[in-house]
Amino acid sequence: MKIFPAIDMYDGKVVRLYKGDYNEMTVYSDDPLKIAKQFENAGAEYIHLVDLEGAKVNSTPNFEYVKSIAQNTDLKVEIGGGIRSVETVEKYLNAGVWRVILGTAAIQDPDFLKACVDKYGAKIAVGVDIKEGFVATHGWTVNSGITCDDFISQLVKLGVDTVICTDISKDGAMKGTNLELYHDLSAKYKIKIVASGGVSSYSDVEALVAMDIFGAIIGKALYNGAIDLEKAVAMSKL
Repeated sequence: MKIFPAIDMYDGKVVRLYKGDYNEMTVYSDDPLKIAKQFENAGAEYIHLVDLEGAKVNSTPNFEYVKSIAQNTDLKVEIGGGIRSVETVEKYLNAGVWRVILGTAAIQDPDFLKACVDKYGAKIAVGVDIKEGFVATHGWTVNSGITCDDFISQLVKLGVDTVICTDISKDGAMKGTNLELYHDLSAKYKIKIVASGGVSSYSDVEALVAMDIFGAIIGKALYNGAIDLEKAVAMSKL
């Protein structure tokens, strides 16, 4: 299983939200590259970046920070947040990003998603953010009215390689991840699943490794010391 330490960015700072609430934001650092290098030194091979501003305003205000991490570390960088055009996808890939995550655009514009998947293949992942069983968009602020199962079924048909699935109710809450959700998804769909939201203990990591899903994103638990990244990476390779 791949471990993706997470850096969420807002105004050039490393932050975490509580259950996706922009009013519940904690700032951990004003130097995303420094944090990324710490993750790399702890044994990480991958990193999950989110431009929280981009997700809200449909642009790439933190692009230079993403580019800096992609070009100044050996980490495989994936980025999501506000990516709603081919130009933005290409901008990130040309900057050295390993994989681009489509969220709101993937659900609002299936033709755009298909065009990206056809052109870039596995360099495109889709973020499936779940709130009360439905997919949320626009930085988790809008209920799309589409269920998780219906959306993932569509993604499989389109040939999407990887789904990054977040249970918003678990995100940043430090109360464990939704193991039942990831077990069900991995059993039902032949698509790579990355678990996100609430991975907050070694038992969560152990259970996800045993499930044999593709990856897990760890955020707040790294910042408050509940999980040591070096140990989590070692566990993921067992």
